[in-house]
Amino acid sequence: MESLFTPWRLAYLTGEAGRLANGCLFCELHRLPDAEGLIVHRGELVYAVLNRFPYSSGHLMVTPYAHRGTLAEMTAGERAELMEVAAAAEIVLVEEYRCHGLNVGLNLGRSAGAGVPEHAHLHVVPRWEGDTSFMTVVGGTRTLPEGLADTHRRVAAGFARQRALRPEGSA
Repeated sequence: MESLFTPWRLAYLTGEAGRLANGCLFCELHRLPDAEGLIVHRGELVYAVLNRFPYSSGHLMVTPYAHRGTLAEMTAGERAELMEVAAAAEIVLVEEYRCHGLNVGLNLGRSAGAGVPEHAHLHVVPRWEGDTSFMTVVGGTRTLPEGLADTHRRVAAGFARQRALRPEGSA
């Protein structure tokens, strides 16, 4: 029998990934340098960050800088920018990964599946036709063909290209 080693998942499985000295993951992440925090875009009110434990390569999240647990708690400006950045993420991920579709969604509250229920974040997950493999179905394991540093470089460059194409003042 062959073994697939995924040592990066240990922090996730043991809960180490969610333990922070000062509280909320999303309140702390944006204070880190982009490469360290896996931040691919910084807007005025929201930022986009790669998921450190992705479902697929390119899996990112868009979240407000402010600590908001729900859409209703966000300002109108935060909600608007959240969707503008999600639209830019759609373009970036389709261009960079040639994905056939995307899952885009919010899990509001722990019972809805939120891993960080106190700080709302929108997931943008690239999908490909036939991307469900025996590894996911039988082994409960996902295979990622690219390291996070490479994903960060590609997606951040894609967001930079999008910014260059957008008029001044837009996300």
